[in-house]
Amino acid sequence: MRAEIATAKSAGFCFGVDRAVKLVYQALAEGRRVATLGPIVHNEAVVGDLNAKGARIISDPAELAPGETLIIRAHGVARAVYEQLRAQGNPVIDATCPFVARIHKIAAEQTAAGRHVFIAGDPKHPEVQGIVGHCEENCTVFRDKTELKCLIDRSLPQRLAIVAQTTYNKLLWGDCIELLPSDHPDLQVFDTICSATAARQSDADLLSRESDLMIVVGGRHSSNTVKLFDVCSRNCPAWLIETAEELSARADEIRQKAEEIAAKAGSGHILKIGITAGASTPAHIIKEVQTNMSGIFDTDTTIPENEDFAAAFEEELDKTFTKKIRKGDRVVGIVASISGNNEVMVDVGAKQTGYITLSELTSDTSKKPSDLVKVGDELELVVIQVNDAEGTVQLSKRRVDEMVGFENILKAHESGEVLEGTVLSVVKGGLVADSNGVHVFIPASQSGLGRGADLNVLLKQPVRFVIIDVNEQRRRAVGSIRQVQKAERDAAKAKFWETAKVGDVYTGEVKSLTSYGAFVDLGGIDGMVHVSELSWARIHQPSDVVAVGDTLEVYIKALNPETGRISLGHRRPEDNPWVKFTNEYAVGDVVDATVVSVTSFGAFARITDGIDGLIHISQLSSERVTNVKDVVNVGDTVTVKITAIDTEKKRISLSMRAVNDDDAADEAPEADEVVYSDEAPAAEEAPAEE
Repeated sequence: MRAEIATAKSAGFCFGVDRAVKLVYQALAEGRRVATLGPIVHNEAVVGDLNAKGARIISDPAELAPGETLIIRAHGVARAVYEQLRAQGNPVIDATCPFVARIHKIAAEQTAAGRHVFIAGDPKHPEVQGIVGHCEENCTVFRDKTELKCLIDRSLPQRLAIVAQTTYNKLLWGDCIELLPSDHPDLQVFDTICSATAARQSDADLLSRESDLMIVVGGRHSSNTVKLFDVCSRNCPAWLIETAEELSARADEIRQKAEEIAAKAGSGHILKIGITAGASTPAHIIKEVQTNMSGIFDTDTTIPENEDFAAAFEEELDKTFTKKIRKGDRVVGIVASISGNNEVMVDVGAKQTGYITLSELTSDTSKKPSDLVKVGDELELVVIQVNDAEGTVQLSKRRVDEMVGFENILKAHESGEVLEGTVLSVVKGGLVADSNGVHVFIPASQSGLGRGADLNVLLKQPVRFVIIDVNEQRRRAVGSIRQVQKAERDAAKAKFWETAKVGDVYTGEVKSLTSYGAFVDLGGIDGMVHVSELSWARIHQPSDVVAVGDTLEVYIKALNPETGRISLGHRRPEDNPWVKFTNEYAVGDVVDATVVSVTSFGAFARITDGIDGLIHISQLSSERVTNVKDVVNVGDTVTVKITAIDTEKKRISLSMRAVNDDDAADEAPEADEVVYSDEAPAAEEAPAEE
């Protein structure tokens, strides 16, 4: 029977367990008498090898011999255990997983703030017991959503926080969170499931969906291994085994199930076998299982040769513990896990646990660690703090980025390269922009804004600038947005004068207004639209029809490269009201018009937009009129007859009398004073009354 074997991507030792085991081997290598508070890992092979080297297991700190070093395993312990150890005076190596330590901190802070803490997990698991020991007895443990539902039905505490065991099932956690009431007055939810655990479960779920059967390797007392088995069992037949020997003992059972699956699938079916392993399973056991599986089935999978576990592990430890980490060192680290929105755990190949806080990962406060890195990424880092007592080393990616970034700043200063960045803050005298991790000061005078302008308009905005000054000793740089803008304008002007010609049409933004016109940006260079070109109607000033920021379609009327002046037009001939009028109306037409002004010699009435005609006082009525307002007032709608059109002077004569008296049209004066919209005649020019 042919088969293909695939191993889950995230199978095997997790970051916290790996660190704990290494710390025990290191203590033994240093010649210490060592005891662990419970098995350091849920794996008999590892525990057996450590026992053979002298690490004994105890269940209570009281069992320690004088001077014997106690190693606290990754599960962590209650606060009372720390107090007991301090009282006894025994040396302590704390191998508590950083993710578990974070839950201890949350539990202590939340109970101190008066909140009751709900803990999702197995109440008998040592990790959960340790969390309980940091809650000041103000806590409740629940196993699943059924138990949580009972707690909710009995009435929740008024102030509540909820956390989860690091190895809790991610799917169950989601179900539990959905049960929580959305209207609870004071509820804090902390997602404390280890990202490595979640990834391991997710990878196992994906692989088991694609496999005919699964082998889950790990201790039966390991919480995360049991959960992996549960995940895989939902998708295909699965076996939980602790060692390669146990796999061999169950080979017939596995082979029989495989034959049943193959028979249903039909001839030619290649069996797909998946392997995953819990966080307490070392690599050599996974390899042994792979080897045995290839023996049970006919596979083409190349399995690495088996290794002597103790020798291989000690060789790796020698590499690890001979590597000394010092403050200021630049190191390369591999992202081991990501803790929520706060920290990234990193393996730097040393005995210490490496971690990067969010502030040392990036200067962009809007980002989360998961936005920037992922598990397995290789990062260049600088050591900013070493704590041998806690076995940690604080690292910074941001500072390395700044070092590299500053080198680029120096190069940009020499070459005049234009850099891109984001304005982080507005400070006294200017702006601070970030460019590849380096803060660059941009004086207000170099911001590209006018004198006295509000610099906050650039806050959080992308900007382009050049470096105009650098202080290498203080690692300070000064930039200029204005110089970039000037260079871009100069380039745009040069290109404009090369190609522009009279008649070219542009769409531009109104940049400024004066009493005589509007200046329009044609793309780095401004042209002026005279006030007379802004509208066919008579206007007093440009602001009557346009505002700064408006978009106008303009065309070039005239160019003067020597003076750099560009005259623009905006009015289109086809929009000329007089042309429209003469195309649509003729002498003799009777129309309705609106009185727009009254004078001593007559009234002006608007026929269409921009076109007014004069109704002479003599044409208001068949009767003699001495006061125009006795007949019409501004706003009145009147019916008039067009009696004359002076095309040259753009004047129109109207008559109300002619509408009612056909004979009045013959007696009307020729070319009575008529106007085109804004050209009202002076009073002395009005024709004499008949």
